[in-house]
Amino acid sequence: MILEQKQKTTVIIFSVVSNSILVILKLLVGCLTGSISILSESIHSGIDLLAALIAFFAVRNSGKPADEKHPFGHDKIENISGFVEAMLIFMAAGWIIYEAVKKLIKPEPLEALGWGMAVMLFSSVINIIVSKLLFRVGRKTESMAIQADACHLQMDVWTSAGVMTGLGLIWLSETLWKGMHFYWIDPITAIIVAVLIIKAAYDLTHQAIHDLLDSSLTVDEIEYIRDNIMAYCPQIHGFHRLRTRKAGSNRFIEFHLKVKRDMTVEESHHLTTIITEKIQKQIPGANVNIHIEPCRHEYCSDICIKGCLLTPEKREKKHLQGV
Repeated sequence: MILEQKQKTTVIIFSVVSNSILVILKLLVGCLTGSISILSESIHSGIDLLAALIAFFAVRNSGKPADEKHPFGHDKIENISGFVEAMLIFMAAGWIIYEAVKKLIKPEPLEALGWGMAVMLFSSVINIIVSKLLFRVGRKTESMAIQADACHLQMDVWTSAGVMTGLGLIWLSETLWKGMHFYWIDPITAIIVAVLIIKAAYDLTHQAIHDLLDSSLTVDEIEYIRDNIMAYCPQIHGFHRLRTRKAGSNRFIEFHLKVKRDMTVEESHHLTTIITEKIQKQIPGANVNIHIEPCRHEYCSDICIKGCLLTPEKREKKHLQGV
């Protein structure tokens, strides 16, 4: 756990440093060339820098152990940070579109296109390296904040490449067709960048809200939990009220377990320990809470029958036997 926390902190610091360098470079070259697409990229990288700082804060605080005020831990800080990052991205995209439309209405000549293309190429290469590193650590540690940061940088790779292509087309048109101006390519490229940013922000918002609203685990994870419970059918008569949720890299699983009524407390405790350990082996970070109930066949409710592992014949037989 300590090693994972150290890895997360290290890659986030790396992301902050790389984004800081790119923001300065893009801002300087954007002002030098007068390109709205490069300036939009500087804003994009600025948002990425802010996102990396938020992720750094989230990673540092989500790793804190549970306390009296937060008995379930602090993992949802990462989900909140992901939502905040998405809102910032939406705002940046709106500004880019606004400035691009102004440039479409009133085009302006661009200068030093070579510098612009060089910086965009450098940005793409740096972001490819950093995003791959972030994705690797983010998936390994199941950190939403780090994966969100990686998504931002991966999107930067494509947007920087798009801006570089747009600048290249403008340079090519000026070289081949003297007197003809294709400055409209620059704001069009900026708008495309903004649309891609909005798509990334939407996906990030959806994932953050999904976890904040305590949505259940994936179908595969729930299926594994069910299979694991049913593997002990001779000792377990059924289960119900299975509820799951996720917070950061932690999963919370709880359900009621029906056992034969003559099972001792020690036996039932041993059984829940075995089931818990098996679930945690397959689903790392799982917090399992099992409530034991004696199986009373003469009082089978609809919810009990739905999760009953006994056949109707066996259920009727045990009802008649009173066991």
